[in-house]
Amino acid sequence: MTKLLTIADLAGGALAEVLELAERADLGAPLAGKGAALVFQKPSARTRNSTEMAVVQLGGHPVYIQKDEVGIDTRETAEDVARTLACYHSVIAARVMDHDHLVRMSNAVSIPVLNLLSDKEHPLQALADLLTIKQLVGRLEGVRIAFVGDADNNVARSLAHACGEIGAELTLAGPEAYRLKDAPDFVRQVVDPLEGVKGADIVYTDVWVSMGQDAETAERMAAFAPYQVDAAMMAATNDAWFLHCLPARRGEEVTHEVIESPKSAVWRQAENRMHTARAALAWLLGVR
Repeated sequence: MTKLLTIADLAGGALAEVLELAERADLGAPLAGKGAALVFQKPSARTRNSTEMAVVQLGGHPVYIQKDEVGIDTRETAEDVARTLACYHSVIAARVMDHDHLVRMSNAVSIPVLNLLSDKEHPLQALADLLTIKQLVGRLEGVRIAFVGDADNNVARSLAHACGEIGAELTLAGPEAYRLKDAPDFVRQVVDPLEGVKGADIVYTDVWVSMGQDAETAERMAAFAPYQVDAAMMAATNDAWFLHCLPARRGEEVTHEVIESPKSAVWRQAENRMHTARAALAWLLGVR
């Protein structure tokens, strides 16, 4: 496989393979003496640190590249950027504004291309989520997950398709206007947040206003106000664990009490970003 751009690229058992690799402490050094180009059109704390360390753990040398250093489709085409980086590196990983840039980069080169985040999907986050849930609950099949808040985003989309691959039950609870528009048929979508979390093993949320949505802040804050994850909402669950992809805005989508509770696993989830990034890179490089 030369690309991991969406969860669909991990169909047919590949997702389970990557999760198994993530649980292995030693994956060898498939990047020994090799470079990994890490292109960031959007800044990140967890993605940069987890991916750089994943490359190092595989024996490679990560090169962090800011958006102005390559200028995708401004200074050079996406294709030419990818071809240039392929002259020096054995893998390209990119965090982009437009998913089409990833597709075009992947089509232009023969080395693996990994999606670190795009407007369409966030597959590495979904992998970290599933690894965390497996560690917490002891299984994935049949686990009941409730995602509360803005469901029409890249995190919820990747999680939805990942749940389909491993047989978890997913409910998206949010305002009608913010439903996941291309949700798989098996995904349940509700407006009532308490109905959404009833009996859940996992309650998951994300920020209400993401990067690039600042102009919508007032509208979004009003729409999502009833969807704050607080102690009362957690009490309606099956003694659920709390997850958040971070960064969190305490007092908005989640209360301080919930994110700091003994049932919050957000820091384990953050750590697992590194383990699943290492596994995804190794899988792309042929480690099984």
